[in-house]
Amino acid sequence: MNYVCKYDSPIGPLYLGEEDGHLTHLVFSKADPRLGGSVFGETSLLKQTKQELDEYFAGTRQSFSIPLRAQGTMFQEQVWGKLLEIPYGETRSYKDLAQSMQSPGASRAIGITNSRNPISILIPCHRVIGQSGNLTGYAGGLAAKQFLLELEQKHV
Repeated sequence: MNYVCKYDSPIGPLYLGEEDGHLTHLVFSKADPRLGGSVFGETSLLKQTKQELDEYFAGTRQSFSIPLRAQGTMFQEQVWGKLLEIPYGETRSYKDLAQSMQSPGASRAIGITNSRNPISILIPCHRVIGQSGNLTGYAGGLAAKQFLLELEQKHV
């Protein structure tokens, strides 16, 4: 069975989803279709996720210990894996990610994949910026992305 709960964060409400002992979703809307079929409830994993998010937003946690399961195509899962390699407080461009995957022409596909990240914050898509250094789209909005980047910069 899939469970989902709400987490009130400094960037607005977040919805956490769990399946079989893995965090599968951290999204910005309870209407997100990826949460369909879930039961509202708080499991021990979802409570732990909330605790780790509290610590992250307080600036005392830089990495997470939550078991993740982000399901997508092989390419999507590779991109999400690369996002996990971006250190806390640092950013990479879409071009940087494409080059690290030995796919220099894949910047646009990486951007699309980034927008489909099912586990925001824990899979840190907010750490990806435009080649020029400008902030680019974020599911939670650019203000949320800027907040997360500034939070991390303050606690590096």
